[in-house]
Amino acid sequence: IGYDEGGQLTEAVRRHPYSVVLFDEIEKAHPEVFNTLLQLLDDGRLTDGQGRVVNFKNTLVIMTSNIGSHYIMELGAEAAEPKVMEALRQHFRPEFLNRIDDIITFHRLTREDLVRIVEIQLANLRKLLAERKLTLVLTEAAKQHLAEVGYDPTFGARPLKRAIQRELQDPLAMQLLSGKFREGDIIEVDYHEGSIVFKNPQKMSQAVR
Repeated sequence: IGYDEGGQLTEAVRRHPYSVVLFDEIEKAHPEVFNTLLQLLDDGRLTDGQGRVVNFKNTLVIMTSNIGSHYIMELGAEAAEPKVMEALRQHFRPEFLNRIDDIITFHRLTREDLVRIVEIQLANLRKLLAERKLTLVLTEAAKQHLAEVGYDPTFGARPLKRAIQRELQDPLAMQLLSGKFREGDIIEVDYHEGSIVFKNPQKMSQAVR
């Protein structure tokens, strides 16, 4: 960043005051970051390197943390909440925690949650295929398989995008290149005998006739 430019955070909020600012895994931040956050959370403003005061009063600040997550894994969110709060108090300074409006403990993802995330992740792929007049349909077995291989107890659903790329998108690209599916076709994705399979129900029905 050049000398005449503002900081990344203050400059972004100065230009777009109605923003959402996310600090991911805040427990890993440098102690100086917390000193800056204290000013932001207390006064609703920050001073950048050029001495300009930036107003954060219309900005929503969200911070995530993995502190106490092992309690949630063991006990569930509701039972773990007191232990999580104690772990937060041991890690963060009281003056920092006291400036946070609300602390929310998230539940573990259920299988139903993961299947819904699979659908969300596939939205962009469906849009790309629709531009080629192709329709993507997943069976329940395929969704369940992607949800299973894309979930990690430690990282949650973060590996899901890579799993969809590996299990579905890359093999589908090969199917499209081979000419198995053409404009107007329905691509049915199923999971059978340990692997993802791609079917064209229109051609299958024609073959039966």
